[in-house]
Amino acid sequence: MEKREAVMSSWSPERNQSRGRLSSHLSGTLFLLLLCVASAQDVTPKHDTCLVFESSNGSSVSCHPPAKLPHRFPADTVYLVVEFFNLTQLRPDTLQGASRLQELHLSTNQLQSLSPKLLLPAPLLRVLDLTRNALTRLPPGLFQASAALHTLVLKENRLEILEPSWLQGLKALAHLDLSGNRLQTLPPGLLANVTSLRFLDLSDNQLKTLPPDLLRGPLQLERLHLEGNRLQVLREGLLAPQPDLRYLFLNDNRLATVAAGAFRGLQQLDMLDLSNNLLTSVPQGLWTSLGQPTRDMKDGFDISGNPWICDQNLDDLYGWLVANRDKMFSRNATRCAGPEASKGQLLLEAAESH
Repeated sequence: MEKREAVMSSWSPERNQSRGRLSSHLSGTLFLLLLCVASAQDVTPKHDTCLVFESSNGSSVSCHPPAKLPHRFPADTVYLVVEFFNLTQLRPDTLQGASRLQELHLSTNQLQSLSPKLLLPAPLLRVLDLTRNALTRLPPGLFQASAALHTLVLKENRLEILEPSWLQGLKALAHLDLSGNRLQTLPPGLLANVTSLRFLDLSDNQLKTLPPDLLRGPLQLERLHLEGNRLQVLREGLLAPQPDLRYLFLNDNRLATVAAGAFRGLQQLDMLDLSNNLLTSVPQGLWTSLGQPTRDMKDGFDISGNPWICDQNLDDLYGWLVANRDKMFSRNATRCAGPEASKGQLLLEAAESH
């Protein structure tokens, strides 16, 4: 029988095993696969201890109630899950000795604050997931040793403000999720030093306006989520620093005005969602950079759920719709709200008969 490469066991702080260098970080999918393998092998863990999956890449540790959190985790831990404990705080030395840690998942607790020293022992950390906690702020200096951090998820916390100093040190950050918080405004220069960012999610907050320099910093942003806020105006210049933007979500806001040059230069845009806003018309020239005749939008666009007034002010939109009809989502929900004679008519039908 061949020697197993992955073994699940319960773990106590006294155990200390050395492993080879990690070739690639373990994903949540791999973690679940290992769990299935262990289950198939009839390995029964103790309920009051964390589960440990040992491999040549390092240990993956999963702690869920009713397990008791150890004072120290294995020195070769590369993947750590501590979830559903209703923890309000973590000891500053929680990660002491876990210098190889690459993923840390702390979701669904009640963390109210973090020590600025928490991440110091884990300079190789690439993923930090703090989803569904009670954080109202981050301590300055939290990421001073986190130059390798690629993904930061702060989804569904209680953040009401952000400060640029909180993100200092995140030279490799490519994925930032701040969705589902209580943000009403954003400070100037928030992303000035986050040059590697490719994915930004600010959806489901309470944002009414955005600072003009919001996107000056990232060099190649690809995906921007702004849906589910209270934005009323999309101004010219906001998106200009990101000519390589591919996915833009502005749906479920209160947008009544979009500047004529708002999308200027977005030659790579493959998905645009403007659905469920308050748009009655749009300025001439808005669509010049998007779709045909220049290029196909690979994924498409959605402008449904707006109270469109189907008159001569939509002439420019009409022509663009006809040229890009094959990429239009929610056609049946994209209708004229006026004038009275056109009320309820499909917008695409109005465009084709114009």
